[in-house]
Amino acid sequence: MTAPEPRDAETSPPLAELTLAAGSESTDGLKAEGVLGRTHRALSLGIVSVVLLIAFEATAVGTAMPVAARELRGIPLYAFAFSAYFTTSLFAMVLSGQWADRRGPLGPLAAGIGSFAAGLLLSGTAQSMWMFIAGRAVQGLGGGLVIVALYVVIGRAYPERIRPSIMAAFAASWVIPSVVGPLASGTVTEHLGWRWVFLGIPALIVFPLALALPAIRRMAAGPADGSTGGEPLDRRRVRLALGISAGAGLLQYAGQDLDRYALIPAVAGIALLVPAVRGLLPPGTVRAARGLPAVVLLRGIAAGSFIAAESFVPLMLVTQRGLTPTMAGLSLAVGGATWALGSYVQSRPRLEEHREPLMVAGMVLVALSIAAAPTVLIEGVPVWIVAVAWAFGCFGMGTVTASTSVLLLKLSAPHEAGANSAALQISDGLSNVLLLTGGGAAFAALGGGALGAAAHGAGAGGVASHPGAFVAVFLPMAGVALAGAWVAARVRTNA
Repeated sequence: MTAPEPRDAETSPPLAELTLAAGSESTDGLKAEGVLGRTHRALSLGIVSVVLLIAFEATAVGTAMPVAARELRGIPLYAFAFSAYFTTSLFAMVLSGQWADRRGPLGPLAAGIGSFAAGLLLSGTAQSMWMFIAGRAVQGLGGGLVIVALYVVIGRAYPERIRPSIMAAFAASWVIPSVVGPLASGTVTEHLGWRWVFLGIPALIVFPLALALPAIRRMAAGPADGSTGGEPLDRRRVRLALGISAGAGLLQYAGQDLDRYALIPAVAGIALLVPAVRGLLPPGTVRAARGLPAVVLLRGIAAGSFIAAESFVPLMLVTQRGLTPTMAGLSLAVGGATWALGSYVQSRPRLEEHREPLMVAGMVLVALSIAAAPTVLIEGVPVWIVAVAWAFGCFGMGTVTASTSVLLLKLSAPHEAGANSAALQISDGLSNVLLLTGGGAAFAALGGGALGAAAHGAGAGGVASHPGAFVAVFLPMAGVALAGAWVAARVRTNA
């Protein structure tokens, strides 16, 4: 789930900062509560717990995925297992935005958490790669419902001055899962089997449900201002949402079957995607028009390039450098802390006027980290280079993703928060689908499929080396991220 999203002074600065914020002075002389003040404490802890659940899923599943794909004889479909999640989430995001704007975020949030758990159970019991992918698709439905609903909750329940702090808290909630998740997932995978990584996570759902839903009912339930709550869903937007999801799925299918017949689903997918994107994203998004359109586009570029590259890091380290799943996952663990640090940095009030250059610098760091990762394909390069590079890249992602969330809510009227949040997440999810599909196709074309066949028959020691397949994934993604630096310079309307 990108998250979205995607992840601190001294040892744990975000929580320390949030605590201090609860006692800051307001302009009228009264105590201005922060996100851990009496008014928002239960809500903050509840929704951060939801993000914590998503974080554990993302870090644990990513570590177990290479083993699951190899056991299910599905390494050629490896990218599909990731992009299927984002494909179905595209439809769910639009549905969640309308549902939340018209009737409040409580319903889509509860339904999303249930669907998320059901998808984990389906993947954990899968007997084939396609069944595994189906489980990931069900997870995507849940993830899409949840993430947009959370944005609506933040827009309604938190005043603008403390929204950067709750975004920083979201990022901080990735720290423990990023460190513990890969180690726990790798240990479970090696000793109990990869299935228990999926089957164990649903147990984490109970606490977020018990804590978040009652608080949301008190503070953010009901329709948006000016709405009676009885308005029907916009059928046109629902059709466009189905179109964008189906189109993305067709493109994924075409990317997996590299023959002349693949042109048919590819053309059909593009025909569905183009009008859907034009209808669901703010006008001017594709050309990076200043303001909200550039914010929405930047989120997609950042998330898509980084997640597409990150999805192949564990596979590269396991198959090319012989690392265990545990060690491959731990190579990315420090990124959780630096992502949180980047999100914390953007939340500082004195940096508000410098948000645009901070985002530009963040995208440059993302591009450099992605470009540095495949250097470990050279035998003499130590594998810890990936951990160092990814730490810097995650810092950049922390500044960019949290900043796009803050800017989106700042530029949205209350009754548009759901629709605009859905647009932001659609850009995020669609970019993930398209870039994972493109990366997966390049990976398969340059030997990734043969690598998978060798893995089925030989085990770690007998896997043929196909470094070019990984280079074809990482370097284009670095170029996409670098283009994001230009888009980041256009997020301000007064430039």
